[in-house]
Amino acid sequence: MKKYVLPLSILCCLSLPVAADEVVIPVGQQAADKQSIERPTVGITKDKVRERFGDPVEWNDPVGEPPISSWEYQDFIVYFEHDLVLHSVLKRNSNE
Repeated sequence: MKKYVLPLSILCCLSLPVAADEVVIPVGQQAADKQSIERPTVGITKDKVRERFGDPVEWNDPVGEPPISSWEYQDFIVYFEHDLVLHSVLKRNSNE
């Protein structure tokens, strides 16, 4: 009888329902408090970005073809294709 206790215990534990709450914040509401932060616009050069916003906190090397690189600032990330801004996005708040 003892040899069946452990397998039965495991089976019982595995059959218990698991539940978790999922909080979903629509993209348009993410980083709502940062929406007014100025960030680089499409088409400007890396030199202009550095001139206007200073040195980034982190540089990410180019990947792929065409080469896409990114610079991370405190509140946003700038994506470059070659030397030109492709897009910039706000970073989420840590509580989102």
